[in-house]
Amino acid sequence: MARGARGVITKNIMILAGDIGGTKTVLALFANDGDVQRPLRQTTFPSNKYSSLENIIAEFLAGESEMPVAASFGVAGPVVNGRAAITNLPWVIDAQIISDTFHIPRVHLLNDLEAIATAVPHLAGDELVTLNSGVPNPTGAIAVIAPGTGLGEAFLVWDGQRYRAYPTEGGHVSFAPNNQEELDLLVYLQRKFGHVSYERVCSGSGIPNIFDFLSDGHYYKNPGWLRRDLALAEDRTPIIFHAALEKREPIAVATLELFVKILGGEVGNIALKMLATGGVYIGGGIPPRILPLLQRPEFLGFVAHKGRFSELLSHIPLHVIQNPQVALHGAAHDSLAEFTA
Repeated sequence: MARGARGVITKNIMILAGDIGGTKTVLALFANDGDVQRPLRQTTFPSNKYSSLENIIAEFLAGESEMPVAASFGVAGPVVNGRAAITNLPWVIDAQIISDTFHIPRVHLLNDLEAIATAVPHLAGDELVTLNSGVPNPTGAIAVIAPGTGLGEAFLVWDGQRYRAYPTEGGHVSFAPNNQEELDLLVYLQRKFGHVSYERVCSGSGIPNIFDFLSDGHYYKNPGWLRRDLALAEDRTPIIFHAALEKREPIAVATLELFVKILGGEVGNIALKMLATGGVYIGGGIPPRILPLLQRPEFLGFVAHKGRFSELLSHIPLHVIQNPQVALHGAAHDSLAEFTA
C-alpha cells in the first residue's frame, strides 16, 4: 500500500509513464512500489506510424482490466498549460484530452529534460559515471545538461522535503567563445545563422556545423571518401561521429575535440548559473559514447575555466548519466510522487 498526496492510504495502484519522441514512443506500466527498474509491461512504438499519442495509448492499454490511476509523459517539446507540440511530429498532446479519453484522473506532461531531471535524485550504481566527486551539498541545486540531437538543460531545487525539477530553454542561449578558435567559429556561424545558440555547436545537430567550419576554413583536409559519404547522407552527424571515434580522419577527430571543449565550457556555465552545489549531471545520447574523452583531466579543465570562479567549480560534483531510459523513469517517478508524498 501507499499513502496518497493527502495522506490517505490507497490500495495497490498502477501508473502509466511515457517517453515521447519524434522517432519512438516508449510506454510502460509500473506498480506503486517505486521500483522503476522493473515495469509491469513496457513497449516501444515507432512514433511516425501513428497519428496521435492517444492511438498509441489505446493500443498499449488494450486488454487491461483496470486503467492506470495516473500518467506522466516526458515529451520532446515545450509544455504550456498542459499541452505540447512535439518536435518532428504533427502531434499536439493535451493532458486533459488523455485524461478524459482514458478516464485517468491525473495526467501530467513534462518537457523531456524535466523528465530526465526528475529521475536524477533516484539514480545510483551503474546508472552514473562520476567525473568529479567534488564536495556535494545534499540539498544544493542540481543542474542537468543533455546533448543529444539538440541541447537540453534543466535544474532541480530542494523544497524542504524533496527535489523538484524545472525545465529551461537554456540550450538556445547565445554561444560564448572561450578562445580564438571558438571566436572564429562564432563569426563563421553568424554569417550562416545570424544568432548562434549553444545548440548550434553543442549537440548532434551542431557537429556538422563544427565540421564545416574546420573544412571551409582550411584548417584540415576533407578527404574524398568523407566528402562523398557526407554528400550522400541525409544526416551527416553519424558519419562524422564514427570517423572521429575510429580516428579515421584528423578533421573528424578535431571536430569532436572542439565539441568536447565547448561542452565543458557550457557545463561550467550551467553550474555557475544554477550554483549547482548538488552537482551537474550530463545526460543525452552523446556523452556515454564519448566517455573516455570526458574522463580525461582536460575536460574538467574546460569546465572549470571560469577565472575567479575556477576554484568553486572544482568542488562541484560532475556525473554522466548512463541509463538510456532515464526520461521514462523520470516520468514514472513524477507519477509515483503523487502517491508517496
